[in-house]
Amino acid sequence: MNDGRARAPLHQDQAILIGLGANLDSLIGPPVATLEAALTRLEAEGIRVAARSRWRRTPPWPPGSDQPDYVNGAALLETELAPEDLLAALLETEAEMGRVREAVWAPRVCDLDLLTYGQTLRPELEEWRRLAEVSHPPEGQPFLVLPHPRLHLRFFALEPAAELAPQWRHPVFGRALEEMAGLLRG
Repeated sequence: MNDGRARAPLHQDQAILIGLGANLDSLIGPPVATLEAALTRLEAEGIRVAARSRWRRTPPWPPGSDQPDYVNGAALLETELAPEDLLAALLETEAEMGRVREAVWAPRVCDLDLLTYGQTLRPELEEWRRLAEVSHPPEGQPFLVLPHPRLHLRFFALEPAAELAPQWRHPVFGRALEEMAGLLRG
C-alpha cells in the first residue's frame, strides 16, 4: 500500500472506488486500525489498493443519530474481479472485521461500500433513478447498485472519493466527483 497520497488512474472514469467507515471499536482495535486491517485483507485477496484517502472524522448518518462519530475514507482499487465478485469480497471482509448487520444505519465496526466501478450503471437507468430517490432500498431490490445510489448526497463519501479521482464523472448526472463534493460543501 502507498503512503496514502492520492494517485489518480490514467483514465479516471474507469476508477473503482470504495468507501470505508466505522464508528465502533472491533476486536482489532479502534476504527482506524480496523479499516487499515480491512484494506490489508483486500490486498491479501489480490485486490490492489492503488491509493487511499486520508481518514476523516464525520458525524453519523442520518444526521442527528445518537451514536459516535465515524471515521471515513475511500480507496482506489485495481482488480480483475467483476463487480458482483468485488462486492462479495467487501462483504466477506466486513464480516471478518466483525461486522454484524442488524439494522439500517446502526453503528458498525466496519462498512465497505462499492461506490463506483468505472462507468458501470446497474440496474438500468430508470430503476437506478428510482433507487436513488429512496433513503434505503426496500427489501427485495437489487443488492448491487452502481454507482452507489446515494453517493451524490453524502459528503462523507464524496469528499474522500474526490480526493482520489476528482475527475471521475457520474454516468447519470455527468458531474465530476470534485464538483459534486463542492456542491455539498456549500
